[in-house]
Amino acid sequence: MAEYEINGVKLQIPDALLSKRIAEKLENGRYEGHEANAALMRVRGDTRVLELGSGLGYIASICAAIAGPENVTTVEANPDMLPVVRGNLERNGFADVTVVHGAVTGQADTGETIEFERTKAFWGASIAREGAKPETLVNVPLLRLSDLMARYRPHIVIMDIEGAEQTLFDELWPAHVRSVMMELHPGRYPDTMIKKIVDCLSASGLTYDPGPSRGRILGFRRLRHK
Repeated sequence: MAEYEINGVKLQIPDALLSKRIAEKLENGRYEGHEANAALMRVRGDTRVLELGSGLGYIASICAAIAGPENVTTVEANPDMLPVVRGNLERNGFADVTVVHGAVTGQADTGETIEFERTKAFWGASIAREGAKPETLVNVPLLRLSDLMARYRPHIVIMDIEGAEQTLFDELWPAHVRSVMMELHPGRYPDTMIKKIVDCLSASGLTYDPGPSRGRILGFRRLRHK
């Protein structure tokens, strides 16, 4: 079991889930660095946070330290990561963060479960794509974004879900969402999908937020009318 500490957050990860690249980023403190800066910039004590894609529980821990663990919900599809996420949250005093198991999609998918592809490097795992090896697949609960929005009513949504974001922008987002910070995965969809994401959030009353935006991390904030 490897142990690290970044920004005061203590993290453990089983050796079986640790690739060389992940280890390097954890060792030099650059693991999810842009996402952490974005959270520190926009999360406040009165905000409810919904994170899609828990990773190691690092960003959820940062959010919980600011907003309080009772105001943070984090969603993870990979069943291998659930004990890691819960363990790291407990390790940092944030056991009251709500951890939800499932893969998030839009309204088009039907059924109670969806196939998920596990990879050795945990951060590459994703909803199964065509050609995935059968031995890497597992069925996980299917979670619709609209249901999560209605249940948790987040003010801030943070997401890194390895391309599944392309399913989440067919409908307008609710008015209670004040800020969105997401990692784009342009290798998994064409540029027209990025335009669709931007257009949907713009139509929902959110605009580009330059503060937390870095590289593939794209930030949005709600327009304030004078």
